[in-house]
Order: sequence, then structure tokens, then C-alpha cells
Amino acid sequence: MSSIVLEENDRQGQNHAVIILASGLSQRLGQPKQLLVKDGEPLIMRTIRLAVSTNPQAVIVVIPDKHPAIASTVTELAVQYPAVQAVVNPKPETGMADSLRLGIKTIASLDTASIERVLIMGVDQVLLGESHLTALLAGEQSVVASKYHSWHNWQDLENYQNLGEEESNKSSAANKSTSNIIGLPLVINYQLLRQWQAMLAGDKGLRHLIRELPADQIGKVNNDQLSYDIDTPEQLSYAKQQGWLDKKF
Repeated sequence: MSSIVLEENDRQGQNHAVIILASGLSQRLGQPKQLLVKDGEPLIMRTIRLAVSTNPQAVIVVIPDKHPAIASTVTELAVQYPAVQAVVNPKPETGMADSLRLGIKTIASLDTASIERVLIMGVDQVLLGESHLTALLAGEQSVVASKYHSWHNWQDLENYQNLGEEESNKSSAANKSTSNIIGLPLVINYQLLRQWQAMLAGDKGLRHLIRELPADQIGKVNNDQLSYDIDTPEQLSYAKQQGWLDKKF
């Protein structure tokens, strides 16, 4: 069998879609985080390419209205990748849950019965890589989520990662500036997501619903690099110092 036929079979065999939540207004940051640049391309473009690398049936990118630079970037990639589709959130200030509902509604409108799971992603976890998405998709539970620390001070995380295992455990237990996050990116059973659709409103997202599931229905993939997201000018400056984002933009 030729490699072309094998690739086509692989594509047809995928049973997931992707929702990229990219409609945030980045008010604390003071500029659109979607357009921050890593390795010469905007974060929203990088995120879409990561999503496409998982061979999904569809990639739904929820973006804010009145942001032509963001819209044109998504449109450019939609030309390259037919699976990519932009959905405009006319009220991005209402919160992430409303963007998620728009994404679910769009998937439901697609002419496909083969979608069994949905990969949900943000745009600002600058160290997210393809291998982590692969690990999430390899899980078999109803929800397979990323697990990482929420750090009030990124320097705390640097110190934590430089300790040995025993010292790290002691430091993590004693340090009140950390907490465990079970969050994005995550993979969720599509029918379960449809059931939860009506419960999503404003900033009341998936996290509280996931917590209500039995423990054996929740898989976790650890990756503390996902702690590094970009919400403030200080975090942006640090990310540029580390070389995670391009300095000239």
C-alpha cells in the first residue's frame, strides 16, 4: 500500500475535533496574546498548527470580533488546512464558557458522525508541544486533562524544578503560592460535552463539571511546563528573557 493511501486512512481514522479558545481580550496583558510571536509566527498560528498535527476531523477556532489581524491569521491557515474554521464570538467579554459553547455548537453543525472526542486548547501556553497533545489523545477516560501547578510567582516554579525529587515534594507541600490545576489542554468525550453544553455560562467553565465526575473517569497528563502562560506584562517580559517568545515583537 502506498504512503499516500496510508496517510489518507490515518486521516479518516481520527475520531476527534479540536476547539481552540482564542477569543480572550487579554485585558491584563494590554495587547492580544493571540498575536504574540514565537519562532516567527503568532501564537494563534502556532496553536492551530499544533492542533492540525493531531489529524483532527475539524479545528474550530473561536476568535473575538473586531480584531482583523487575528481573523486574517486564522483565514490564512484555513486556506492551507480545510479542517480549520473560524467562529467569531460577538461578546468575548462574557467569558470562556460562552466561547466553548460556540465551539460545541459549530461541531454539532458539521456533517460528520465520526467525532467521538474533542480536544480543547487555549493559545498562551508557550511551552506546549505536540507530544503532550499525543499523550492526552492516547488516554481512554471520559476526560483526559493536563495537570500542572498554578504559581503566583514564576520564580517559585524555577526554584521548584531545580530541586531534587524529595526536596521538591517538601517545597511543594509547604509553599502556599502553588496549587494543582487540572485544565487545558484536555480531551473530552463528545457526547459528555454535548450534555454539559447548556451548563456552560460566562466564566463558569468545565472545571467544576469535571470535578463532579468519578475519579476513574478522569485521566491526567502531568506537564509543569504548562504553568507558563502569558497573562501579565511581567510574564511576557520573563518569557522573552527565557527565549520562549521573540523579543523584537
